[in-house]
Amino acid sequence: MSKHLRVKPINCFVVLFLFILLFIPLKDNASAAGFAIIEQSVSGLGNAYAGGSAAAEDATTLFYNPAGITRIKDAQFIIGGHVIIPKAKFKNKGSTHVLQGITGVGLRGNNGGDGGVTVYVPNFYYARPLTDRLYFGFAVNSPFGLSTEYDKDWVGRYHAIKSDMLTININPSIAYKLTDRLSVAGGFNIQYLKAELSSAIDFGTLDAIGYFAPVIPAGALGLTPQGSDGYVTLKGDSWGYGFNFGVLYEFNDSTRMGISYRSRITHRVKGDADFSDVPAGLSALPVFKDTNASAKIILPDTFSVGFYHLLTPALALMADVTLTRWSVLDELRFQFDNPNQPDSVTTTRWGDSFRYSLGMSYYASKELTLRTGIAYDETPIKEARYRTPRIPDGDRLWLAVGLGYSPGKHFTIDLGYAHLFVNDPEIRKTPAGEDLLRGGLKGTFDANVNIISAQLTYRF
Repeated sequence: MSKHLRVKPINCFVVLFLFILLFIPLKDNASAAGFAIIEQSVSGLGNAYAGGSAAAEDATTLFYNPAGITRIKDAQFIIGGHVIIPKAKFKNKGSTHVLQGITGVGLRGNNGGDGGVTVYVPNFYYARPLTDRLYFGFAVNSPFGLSTEYDKDWVGRYHAIKSDMLTININPSIAYKLTDRLSVAGGFNIQYLKAELSSAIDFGTLDAIGYFAPVIPAGALGLTPQGSDGYVTLKGDSWGYGFNFGVLYEFNDSTRMGISYRSRITHRVKGDADFSDVPAGLSALPVFKDTNASAKIILPDTFSVGFYHLLTPALALMADVTLTRWSVLDELRFQFDNPNQPDSVTTTRWGDSFRYSLGMSYYASKELTLRTGIAYDETPIKEARYRTPRIPDGDRLWLAVGLGYSPGKHFTIDLGYAHLFVNDPEIRKTPAGEDLLRGGLKGTFDANVNIISAQLTYRF
């Protein structure tokens, strides 16, 4: 029997209990392109996640490339957390309304305040050798999410007020050293998704354009366009399943390359639609009634290639390229069990995007590691007409720093900070088609993100 099999495992119930406590307050806010959350490692944050699929310096490699755990000599237990502080302030630049040609009034409302919501995103990892060549890993994290919220009477209220999406991903993995240089790994993903989306309904304009005719003639309700708002909140959740695998090749003791893939996951969200402040005159009509609702959401697959090179005994360089196949997300469509209620549709037509990163680690001493990195993260939103205030995403430039300190052989504390410069996302809608009643929202966002992270690693 291998000596590794005699290591006493962590009690699974304790691990599960700790994880549940970590995730109870969780709300996600994407800080990678789209609504992906790349912040799954604090040690990696300091390098702007450069070489993520090749660095394999601790058990957080389970997310970026599970084959990397074959470099771990002892069992590891890691708990990390990220405070993500986004800023998203909208500036209206001539938003239009479907009745503007008649009334001379454009889309009305304030700029919404700061739509960014500060959130906490935790991660948990456990990895250990089973034999000299076989390794086990278990990760729980949140790879996708978003959280934005604007004033209830802002100019874009018919497009979005509150948007929350949370994912929790449970990912056991097995890794195997085929040779002293080549390792492979695979994992299974069990993923929970929960979403809440709210927006306003312009009942005044519906009345004015005769939406309820011939049952209710145009203007018969006496409602004011943009002044007789109701609201709808869509809530739902889902379980989805996927897989991931990785390969790590060590050319020598100083240079290695990693390749990893995470599959797309399809969620069939089921929940309900709650309508509020519906005018009393509509009570007899079979629309805008509380009902069940459902949506199909496909979360994209990713493919990464990373490199790590120890230039000197004290200095390491790393690089990474990651492709995210956002083109699977063509629209967000909620269907209602009430056959009289039309679908709620938001066309996205996103494209695939790349993330490029470079990083450096300086091993100042046996106890202290200093890190820095830079990354360029492409947005999948290729046209301003397909951008939604729910996700005011743009190209992002990352600047990151971090450090790791090991006060003894059993513990390491990692700290990281990153600032993301976001390239002023623009929205340019027209009051037609699905946006006829939402309005032609036009403007730009002043956006950036700050990330502050801490992580504790225990080896035993």
